[in-house]
Amino acid sequence: MYRFYVSADQLAEKEVFISGGDVNHIKNVLRLEVGEWIVACDGNGTDYVSRIQSICSDEVVASIEKVQPTGTELPVRITLFQGMPKKDKLELIIQKAVELGACEIVPVMTKRTVVKLSEEKKINKRLERWQSIAYAAAKQCDRGIIPTVHKPVSYEEALAMADQLDYNVIPYELQTGMEEARKIVDQACKQRSLGIFIGPEGGFEPEEVERAMTSNIHPMTLGKRILRTETAGMALLSILMFQMQGE
Repeated sequence: MYRFYVSADQLAEKEVFISGGDVNHIKNVLRLEVGEWIVACDGNGTDYVSRIQSICSDEVVASIEKVQPTGTELPVRITLFQGMPKKDKLELIIQKAVELGACEIVPVMTKRTVVKLSEEKKINKRLERWQSIAYAAAKQCDRGIIPTVHKPVSYEEALAMADQLDYNVIPYELQTGMEEARKIVDQACKQRSLGIFIGPEGGFEPEEVERAMTSNIHPMTLGKRILRTETAGMALLSILMFQMQGE
């Protein structure tokens, strides 16, 4: 069934009211008709399985037939602290991170970051674009929430945000020990919240890794190969998703 995200004011006891751009999508793109089934999601992990009752020019009304947990969210809330990459790489990273279960994506300006975001208007425009990518990815893969993409932050700000989480890891190309990495993954899967730090092109400076370690962020290896910035986070998210998912 097709999925649509709705806010609390669009939900009644027995009906859901869909408005905005989704109306055109239902009418003219999907060409759904009265009587067909859809899923309305409140963005907080609850699905409302509904049947279309009426389709107007500015609103679609559906009767709620069943309320159920979305069931697609991981048990651990994951925040990806992504070193700001060049060009449009962040768009791909956001899309795939959402598909793999991340709940928040935080672009981080590190010492080796090449991109400079100094103008507020440019930042806001990019943020709007990034959030729309997260929305589309969440919709495509039946997420129960719409992950949040934050404005770019400094490395120190990212560390402060990570301090509020239960557990944090930082893959680092100079770290060794696969057995220790497996233990770290095992611990990460037992938490309520988890932060993942990924460096930009060129990775983290050694002092940045040392600073992370003093903040109780656990360094780990992802293997013998050096992965690109757009690959490293996805590799770890894939491992965590597989480990965390139940039946």
